[in-house]
Amino acid sequence: MPDTVILSLEINRDSLSALRMDSERFILEMRLAAAVKWYELGLLSQSKAAEVAGISRVEFLTSLSRYQASPFQYRADEIANEAKS
Repeated sequence: MPDTVILSLEINRDSLSALRMDSERFILEMRLAAAVKWYELGLLSQSKAAEVAGISRVEFLTSLSRYQASPFQYRADEIANEAKS
């Protein structure tokens, strides 16, 4: 079993209510949102981001569209430069 860390978070019930989520759904969404952002920033690979989110890599890639995030970690100018080489 991988080495894990348990984190605790306090959040106001009104905030959960405003989001229309129960605490379990909030945790799943928060993990996914963090993983997507860290992936966008190039801090995590697709597989590590999926691991943080607690889902498969395929599910992670599918979820990127919900956050309007690209599955590619290269910027358009980087791809253009590669094509020129």
